[in-house]
Amino acid sequence: MMRPLLPLLLLLAQPFWEAKSPEKWTDREIGLLRSNSPWAVTIGPTPAVLVYLATARPIEDAEDEVRLRAKNAPRELDPDYLTYLSQNREKHFVLAIPYASLSGLGKAEETRKLEQESAMLIGRKTYKIVGYFPPTPSDPVLRLVFPREVRPSDKRVVFRLYLPGVDFPDREVEFVVKDLIYHGTLEM
Repeated sequence: MMRPLLPLLLLLAQPFWEAKSPEKWTDREIGLLRSNSPWAVTIGPTPAVLVYLATARPIEDAEDEVRLRAKNAPRELDPDYLTYLSQNREKHFVLAIPYASLSGLGKAEETRKLEQESAMLIGRKTYKIVGYFPPTPSDPVLRLVFPREVRPSDKRVVFRLYLPGVDFPDREVEFVVKDLIYHGTLEM
């Protein structure tokens, strides 16, 4: 009797993103994946800031589903960003931070701090950002580009960020590497 139930129990134990294809995810599940999942976390202090791994396959799948399901014309991503991704996906990944307000951006000192202080830490190694795409009115998301140096054997990856135009701009976010596995592959 237990033998036929074992596959069902295993299916129920998996997170929805492993158990179902993206087109079967509910809107609630998509929202959860995009805001509170292994690939997306909200960090404090107030105002809380959402940080997500924009190039992780589950995040991209969720965003594709949002665009497919939208009744209105969805916002298009920056064409320069899309071109960059198509040419550099194997070497780099993108950490994204949506901005509620673009006020306070564009100041040279703030930009310099972003470039100098934003870094990724893996064990004892520190990696600076490779580049970034600033938020714009049509795409209000700061996208920080990092080298693909994280390995499945790493325990965690920490990002120390300087976020221009945000109260308390020095932020730190940690991702547990083993939790970033999607269909057997490390996704960042």
